[in-house]
Amino acid sequence: MSYEVKGNILGFEETTNVEINEMDDLFSTMRDSNNENISFIVVNPYSLREYSFDLPTDIKVVLEIDENSNFSVYNIVVIQKPLEDSTINFLAPIVINNDNNKIAQAVLNSKRHPDFGMAEKIQSFK
Repeated sequence: MSYEVKGNILGFEETTNVEINEMDDLFSTMRDSNNENISFIVVNPYSLREYSFDLPTDIKVVLEIDENSNFSVYNIVVIQKPLEDSTINFLAPIVINNDNNKIAQAVLNSKRHPDFGMAEKIQSFK
């Protein structure tokens, strides 16, 4: 599925369109539609842990999300060797409005979400 990037994906400000392809129930790939050299592994956080946050107002606005919207959330995985040392960024979720195929990255306040880290090891979620 193809999505229009609204706002920025941190470190990849030139990315304007992405495709997301599910690998399994946990992992998916997110690839820049205009640059095949840019891709991410993303994870469904709800398959790993309790994960809830207040969606920032600016993200609601740019994605046109309201109380009736169908949206999804992913988190970026930084792959390491060995794989167990890979990390997940729970403080900067990727939010997708499935109704209009728009996507943005939210940056959560770590003081409001002290249980979420920027680099939590995937092995801690076995």
